[in-house]
Amino acid sequence: MKNLLVTGGAGFIGSNFVRYMLEHHANYTVTVLDKLTYAGNLDNLRDVENDPRYAFVQGDICDADDVRDALRAHHIDTIVNFAAETHVDRSILDADAFLRTNVFGTFVLLEAAKEFGLERYHQISTDEVYGWVDKPATENDPLIPRSPYAAAKASGDLMVNAYHVTHHVPTTITRASNTVGPYQYPEKVVPLFITNALENEPLPLYGDGKQIRDWLYVTDHCEAVDVVLHQGKIGEVYNVGGENERHNVEVVKIILDTLDKSPDLVRRVQDRSGHDRRYSLSIEKMRALGWHPRHSFEQALTETIRWYENNAWWWQKIKSGDYREYYEKQYGERLRTSQAVIV
Repeated sequence: MKNLLVTGGAGFIGSNFVRYMLEHHANYTVTVLDKLTYAGNLDNLRDVENDPRYAFVQGDICDADDVRDALRAHHIDTIVNFAAETHVDRSILDADAFLRTNVFGTFVLLEAAKEFGLERYHQISTDEVYGWVDKPATENDPLIPRSPYAAAKASGDLMVNAYHVTHHVPTTITRASNTVGPYQYPEKVVPLFITNALENEPLPLYGDGKQIRDWLYVTDHCEAVDVVLHQGKIGEVYNVGGENERHNVEVVKIILDTLDKSPDLVRRVQDRSGHDRRYSLSIEKMRALGWHPRHSFEQALTETIRWYENNAWWWQKIKSGDYREYYEKQYGERLRTSQAVIV
């Protein structure tokens, strides 16, 4: 393993992974293949763009020629696939792009991995494939996705397993919990609430706010993928969690307290359709590889809040244009009929 292709590397977790690998592996090269859709942003990679070990290719994982050209030109031996449509709300509004990227795009990459005889294909997945759970999910639990996004990711995981079993492609999968940190597109709940609070705009809290999520800091996530790439067993799946389960309303309260903002900003809005109440992961399999999350929930959230507070240049230009159109579509009517809530 020496020359990595990181698909979706201009997105949130992908760009942090690129940075992490360049920092921790001096003899590796990292090539990013990214379509630069709304959540792909070259500002995320500004600090590595002059590194001679880094290269960027604009392309689509659904285009086999784009993928093959990148593999040949950069002598790729390993694919790490972060490329995905990821936002549940958007998948509810329009599932088409999720099926294309998360399922067909995964197929195209696996075909290329088979054709080129790559050393490793690694799939970035999500805890949402297990659906609403009442206890921490293990890697052997059934996949019961409950949103179009989760169903598309689960389908991609099954395709990865099929290519390993049928075509002997050397694959691994990580399924991670909700990840936070720098460069996360502000449609997601944590950066949405942070940036709205910084601008004194309402914070739309779905339903009663008692949904439970497990929170993972992005560098911990990146480290886990690195560990699996080098120590994980071919053909296996590994859960990556922060062991930081919190109700959504707790997250909102910490954000407001940290920013010294009024709780009056919180608005209870109509809940998401089919909203899962709890995601939770058992990470014993990762612990057996020597990995564990390094950030507590409070550390992860505080570092994330401070980054957005200090990098308004990054997110303010994002929260305009197409973003405003989406925001109005998703939250406009909800906010107009919302209720103030004490947190």
